[in-house]
This record gives sequence, C-alpha cells and structure tokens, in this order.
Amino acid sequence: MKQRILSLSVACSLALLAGASAAQGFKTNDNASAGMRAPGAGLTTPTAVPSVAIPAASLAQRSSNAPRSADFIVAVVNSEPVTNVEVQQQYERLRAQAEANNMPAEAARRQALEMLIGQKIQLQMAAERNITVDNFAVQQAEESVARQNSMTMPELRRRLASEGIPEEQFRADLKKQLVIQKLREAEVDSKVRVSDLEIDQYLREQKAKAGLAGAATQLNLGHILITVPENASEDQVKQLQAKAQQAADKIRAGEDFNAAVAEFSDVPDGKGGGAMGLRPADRYPELFVKATQSTAQGAIAGPVRSPAGFHILKVLEKTSGEVPAIVTQSHARHILLRPSPQLSEAQAVERLQDYRRRVLAQQDTFEDLAKRYSEDGSAKEGGDLGWASPRKFVPEFEEALNALQPGEISQPIASRFGIHLIQLLERREAKLNQREQRDMVRSIVRENKLEQAFSTWAQEARARAYVEYRDPPQ
Repeated sequence: MKQRILSLSVACSLALLAGASAAQGFKTNDNASAGMRAPGAGLTTPTAVPSVAIPAASLAQRSSNAPRSADFIVAVVNSEPVTNVEVQQQYERLRAQAEANNMPAEAARRQALEMLIGQKIQLQMAAERNITVDNFAVQQAEESVARQNSMTMPELRRRLASEGIPEEQFRADLKKQLVIQKLREAEVDSKVRVSDLEIDQYLREQKAKAGLAGAATQLNLGHILITVPENASEDQVKQLQAKAQQAADKIRAGEDFNAAVAEFSDVPDGKGGGAMGLRPADRYPELFVKATQSTAQGAIAGPVRSPAGFHILKVLEKTSGEVPAIVTQSHARHILLRPSPQLSEAQAVERLQDYRRRVLAQQDTFEDLAKRYSEDGSAKEGGDLGWASPRKFVPEFEEALNALQPGEISQPIASRFGIHLIQLLERREAKLNQREQRDMVRSIVRENKLEQAFSTWAQEARARAYVEYRDPPQ
C-alpha cells in the first residue's frame, strides 16, 4: 500500500502556528521582538487543525475510478447543508486510521459527519469575523507538506494525482485548515496563560517520572534521504540502497553528519545539517520513531526504507519530557512587512525578494534594510533577534530558520504576524540557566493547555450552533 500524504505538522505543522495575531492585539514580552514570540514564553504551539496547523489530515488513498456515492443532504448547519458525498470523502480520509483502530465503518462515518459539522461551524465563524488566507500562505503550506514528506513539489503533485486527489481540492483543504488556524489563534490561543504554579507542578511531575521506563516523548532527528523513484528497477533500488549504506557507514566511521547531508541527501532544501527540530515523537513519521526507539542520543539509525526512499537518522536530542540542560541556539535577524490595504501580501513578498537580491549582490546590508523597512520592534537593532533556544519562535518561522546555514538568507515566509525575511548569523550549543529552563517548561505546559482549551471552545461553538440531521431518501 502506498504511503499516505501526511499533514503539516505544520507542524508544521504549517506547522506549519500559535499565539495571537498582532492584529488581534498581541503583546510581546518586554525583551521580545514584536510579533515574533508568543505571550509569556515565546513558544510555538502544536500543529494541526483542531490542533491546528493544517492538519490537512493524512489524506487517504483514493482512486479517481472509485464508484461515486449518491448525493443528498444529511445535515444542515446554520442553514448550510452537509451532503452525503462530503461525508463519504471525509470518511475516506479517516478510513485507514479507523481500520487500524478496529473502528466499525458506521462509527467512522458518524465521526466523519461530526468533523464536517465542526469544520463548517468554525468556517462560518471565521467568515463572520472576515478572517481570510492569501494564496502565498497556501503555497507555503503546500511546500511544508512536501518537505515533511521528504518530497519535492513535483513529487507531491504526482503523489496526489496517483491517489486521485485533485490539486485544487488539496489546496482548498489546506486553505480551510489555515482559516480555522487563524480563527483559533484569535479565539483560543490568545487567552491561554501559564502560571508559575503550573510550571512548578509540571517540574514536580517530571521529577516523579524520572527513571520510569517509557519511550522518549521529545525527539530532534537529523535526516538524510536517498530518494528512490516510484518506478525504479530492482537494480536501481540496489544501487540506491548501497549509496545509503555508504553514507551510514561513513557517519559511523566518524564523518561529520553535516558533511554527509551535503554529500548524500536528496531532501529538498536539506540544509542545517538535516536537523528536523525538537518536537513530540508523535509529530514524526511512525517509521522514524520506531527506527530510533532504541538508538542512543548521538547515534545513527538506518538505512530504513519507506516509499520515498532510504532514510538515515541521527538522534540529535532525545528526552522524556524533561527540559534539556543543553540546547542548540540560533542567532538570527529578520525583516518583517505586515500586509495592509496599502501593501498586499504579494507586494510584501516581492519587496522582500528584492531586499534579499540586494543583500546577496552586496548592494545593501541586511542590517540597514531592517532598520529602514522592518515593521518589527527589532528594526532599531537591525532586525537582530538575539540568541534563541528551540520553541522560541512560532513554528513556521522556526522551520525556515532551522533550514538555514550560518550566513544564509531565507526566501520570504508567512506567519500570523506578516511576511518575514530571515538571516541566520550563527549557532551554538548553550547550557540553559534556570530562567531559560522555566521558559521552555512554560512553552510545553502552554502547548498542553492549548489542546484542551481548543477542544472546550470547539464543543461550546458546536453547542451554540443550529444542527439538523436528515434521514437519507427512501
């Protein structure tokens, strides 16, 4: 069976997205760059729709030749119909997971219907609040899905076509997820706070769990992918497997992992030493988690095979929920432009691309451009964001930052705060002091609270809505 297209997680998700939008009255820490760090701790949130972030949930394999279901209205949500075809399409997305959990087909269909009802309620609320998403954000979400599945954009489009998923439908689904994400940021994320008592409680719980058996809940993996074409011959597969084994052997013999990434990896934009970022284990592909389950920190796993090719994984960080004492910090600067009636998103992207060209051509410096044009509080410092630990920035910003090598400049990227151009200055390994460790704990606790807060909010929104179920025609 073909590997399913995974969601942003994003993370992605769009990873992939958290905190409140600056336009919603977001306030930064006194020491934080305006618009870049989440309230209180500057953390990132989980990625997924209900968790939001584009879950664009795992898209189930579908065939364009599959028989079509009869269409009729099965429910009405605040005067908007839900059709049988919509439910069947949602069911197809859930079917693989439902079968894995031994969920009866009828129960899975009911779950599909309830998910559609919840989605329609939230999209209606977003429309009432004039929440929209521009094409650039959808494009960025598409690219993030491709990266998280170790594909190029052409490969992603071919995979969607092979599974009978029209590209227009895929983009429309992503756009809906992004709209709901923005609604969540405004309605839920901005209201979640973490107290010092909750931080103390979390630390006590982690201390009590110390020494207990259990899989790591946080992973940061380095990744090398040797791509295997979909129609590769047996000889091609053997050659590529030998290439992957050669890469793994070189690393185990002492070669620098970053050098091996540059030499061997086919991951799109596979920079930054192939590091995928510290995240909960369940936000990695199950194949990666299983392959590294018994691998010590600093060691190599693989090559392991997936439909995309052969993967070599290095365990860069592995924790069981505790806050690491030593982390990799990044020193970066950025230029932020905020779209407005006077500056469209497309115009902001075009301006930032021109700034990037001018810096690369040595016609201007990044620092001077940030001072003149950036709409962030860091502008007076030339866009300098200082040294930042993992989880300091929102996911989409951090993903772009993690892909850079020192000295490199990103392409423009969108976040809830606007459009950014990022330059990575340097990286270092740093020991966290007590305050920094508590800041990281605040991020973890807030992520946990966000999921519960969103669930409660969604249930309340559902309770306020008018929903009428209809029997199928006889």
